[in-house]
Amino acid sequence: MWPPDPEPDPDREPAGRSQPHAALPGLRALLPARAFLCSLKGRLLLAETGLSFITFVCYVASSASAFLTAPLLEFLLALCFLFADAMQLNDKWQGLCWPMMDFLRCVTAALIYFAISITAVAKYSDGASKAAGVFGFFATIVFAIDFYLIFNDVAKFLKQGDSADETAADKAEEENSDSDSD
Repeated sequence: MWPPDPEPDPDREPAGRSQPHAALPGLRALLPARAFLCSLKGRLLLAETGLSFITFVCYVASSASAFLTAPLLEFLLALCFLFADAMQLNDKWQGLCWPMMDFLRCVTAALIYFAISITAVAKYSDGASKAAGVFGFFATIVFAIDFYLIFNDVAKFLKQGDSADETAADKAEEENSDSDSD
């Protein structure tokens, strides 16, 4: 996937036929890999991106346009994380704590979507506001599933780290103990 595949040799094409997909290899480098899109994380990020965009469009068309900033921001953040995960930037940029950033993004998105969806459904009577609220509830569920899965992965990772630290600490304690068992 990265670096992009080299462009085909233009001399091999027949003189009378030009291939319309000759310029696509450069653009294909920006598309996520099929394996990532079929993974659970890829599907969740696609759902987050799609629901955020639909919710944004509904808020733009509704009388509850005061709430359109949150779905727009979550759409852009989900798109950035989709791109970063698809291009495996989390492996390339080790200085950033990707799981914590993703966890905080999902938690805040779920809370904000839940609050603005309740307000949009309860306070506004037009159809676009109701639709935005319903899509916001769906987005809340998707973001909640994502942060639950991230939390489980981080907890499992920390448990493995704690067990390794405990065994190392136990060995060090046994070596440093002064037992006078004479």
